[in-house]
Amino acid sequence: MRNFVFMLFGMCLSSLAAAHSTQPPLEATTASGEKVRLFENVRWEFVDEGKALAQRQAAAAEVARERSSQGGFFGLGRRIQEGDKDYNRGTLNPNMR
Repeated sequence: MRNFVFMLFGMCLSSLAAAHSTQPPLEATTASGEKVRLFENVRWEFVDEGKALAQRQAAAAEVARERSSQGGFFGLGRRIQEGDKDYNRGTLNPNMR
């Protein structure tokens, strides 16, 4: 039993070390010939700074849109985006209107 606990502890430590490893991004080329960087967290961006800046701004806008959405419970259910007719409609109870 004691050996099992030590083995489990060692596995936890090794998984933490692997999770915090930092590798430099990989350089790759798309099918259309554009150079991109591939990161460990499955994110990618263009090497060209002009395209990378536009891509970062679009990603930041999408994150902000996702954070301002309503609904959903631990990833379940419909998330209502801003601009939807049901966004911020309040209660449907006629006694509470």
